Amino acid sequence: MNRLLYLENCVSTQDEIINLINEDETTAVFTFNQTKGRGQYGNKWEVIPNENLAYSIGVISNTISISGVCLNYYTAIIVRDFLDNMTNVSACIKWPNDIILNGKKVCGILIEKTKKNGNDYFIIGIGINILQKDFSNLPKAGSILSVTGVNIDLITFIQDFHTYFISRIMNISDEEKILEEYNLHLFKRDTISVFQKNKVRQNGIVKNADNAGYLWIDLENEGLQKFFHKEIEMLY
Repeated sequence: MNRLLYLENCVSTQDEIINLINEDETTAVFTFNQTKGRGQYGNKWEVIPNENLAYSIGVISNTISISGVCLNYYTAIIVRDFLDNMTNVSACIKWPNDIILNGKKVCGILIEKTKKNGNDYFIIGIGINILQKDFSNLPKAGSILSVTGVNIDLITFIQDFHTYFISRIMNISDEEKILEEYNLHLFKRDTISVFQKNKVRQNGIVKNADNAGYLWIDLENEGLQKFFHKEIEMLY
């Protein structure tokens, strides 16, 4: 059994859901007006009211048969597949878990762990830009509307997305298949890109992500190396 709860506004769906989850059902919350959302590694995820979606779902961790790294990858795959199918625009995953449409970031994902009433939970937070048009201060960002021109009803979107997400998270693939699919849709894989490491720029080629969460890049000056999040930046 699962339930989907609407919040007219909130500080963060990641915080709100902790008070609402219970072991008898899978609970998700969403809002179109989140005032202080959190992204990966302390980044902020801000939304304009009634233009974008903030969604969080709590899943008991002992029902997840894969590692935390693979859950991160698998969540990105689910969102990528949904947006790809819905927009008919090829969607990619920018390591570790940003979703890219036509070169623009339209989605970010944050997965945290918490404990409640003796149970451990994964709290999966997903922010999707849907109707926002103005990204003048965020040149790498976009929305479904700004990228595809498709004007989507927000309520229809969240209902369809939640149904799809539940169906996928309850039927998790094995880790080998997840890693294969993740790398299949990896942004800029096997193409020359520009990277910045320690304020120095050089060309490199993304080769693959591994099951420990590292990204392998073949750098023109340093050869094949692995990196964790924030250790290197792709410029695009």
